[in-house]
Amino acid sequence: HCRLEKATRVCNHRNRFSSVQGESGASDDDLASDVLSHCSSASESASVLDEGTGELVDEQTAQEETEDKLKQCIDNLMDKSVKTRLAALESLRSAFSSRVLYDFLLERRLTITDCLERSLKKGGGEEQAAAATLCALLCVQLGGGTEGEEGFNTLRPILSYILTDSCANMLARQSCARALGMCCYVSASDDAEDLLKCMGHLESVFVGAYPLADGNLPSVKAGTPALHSAALQAWALLCTLCPASRINSIVSYHLPRLQACLESSEVNFRIAVGETIALLYELGRDIDQEFECEDCDALCESLKSLATDGNKHRAKNDRRKQRSIFREVLHYIENEDFSEEKIRFGVEVIYIDGWMRRRIYYAFKEVLESGVSHHLQFNPLLRDIFGLGAPLILDSSVKANKISRTERHLYNSAAFKARTKLRNKVRDKRADVM
Repeated sequence: HCRLEKATRVCNHRNRFSSVQGESGASDDDLASDVLSHCSSASESASVLDEGTGELVDEQTAQEETEDKLKQCIDNLMDKSVKTRLAALESLRSAFSSRVLYDFLLERRLTITDCLERSLKKGGGEEQAAAATLCALLCVQLGGGTEGEEGFNTLRPILSYILTDSCANMLARQSCARALGMCCYVSASDDAEDLLKCMGHLESVFVGAYPLADGNLPSVKAGTPALHSAALQAWALLCTLCPASRINSIVSYHLPRLQACLESSEVNFRIAVGETIALLYELGRDIDQEFECEDCDALCESLKSLATDGNKHRAKNDRRKQRSIFREVLHYIENEDFSEEKIRFGVEVIYIDGWMRRRIYYAFKEVLESGVSHHLQFNPLLRDIFGLGAPLILDSSVKANKISRTERHLYNSAAFKARTKLRNKVRDKRADVM
């Protein structure tokens, strides 16, 4: 049912699930909402009869009209007007996140890639941020095959340049950090050299938050902690693909420095640090079940302090969120306990039962936003990553007879554990060429 290939996923792009429908004739400002509404309404009616007339809805016409709108958006990426280009980027972002468009994008990927590269090189900060987000979505749409790799190879240099340019717009740098992490995860999982280069670029950014020689944390300007968080989370995502030969050195170098960062005054950065510490612990235990950091007692004391933090100077919601996350991190490090999270989409469910799986899921959710459920149902890339097999085709009788929770849980756990074993084997093979 599920094909377990390579380290974490290689999709069979012969299984293409694109359902794009709509109508034409809207201004640039209306394109995003129009494309989405038509994609949704036409896909829902694709296989049903019109209740009023009993005639099959003309899906092909609707699809052609919406494709015309998307083509216009692509043309507008080359417009001289900044406003027009931004509107086109937003329209395409909405369409890419809400539908699977592999067939449509396959023959236009080079044009779109060229346009995105131009926006990243010549656009202002807002345009760069929007273009970087679309880079990530394009990779998710094209998957881990040759097409996605070609696009990533074109876009990686400029994404890396903006990310590491201290003079670039802060929001653009954040967006480039997320895009670089996602594109590398999807498209460069089998190339250890590209993987380590991307990790190096991301690391060069968030180590700016590491303690100075005197042990104190550096002072940073406004907006920098959010950039550090984005770079750290993207780096953590790529750690899940890292060769086994590198894990020990990564863990031994970064764990003590990340522990010091738990004293940061920025709650979201502290949370990102705590989650990354738990993920590194899981990676360490993946290789050695008896893994433990050198100063585990001090780490646990820091985590306990944050898990019970009642500092009134912090916002109430921040305190609640921080306590919840750090209780989970502490329980995992002390007892290997993890609070399983259940994600429902359609009639299916995936179980988030580890820190690596959690980071992978939330990385895709950050990129796809509300469209993550649709992509879990229909995108071959995500279904392969999470061990879901081919997209389900259900009629009403099957929908009514849902699989039991236990059956779903056993299947998901078995599939993911099998992929973890395969990933470790591939790590070992990569170690020979490192």
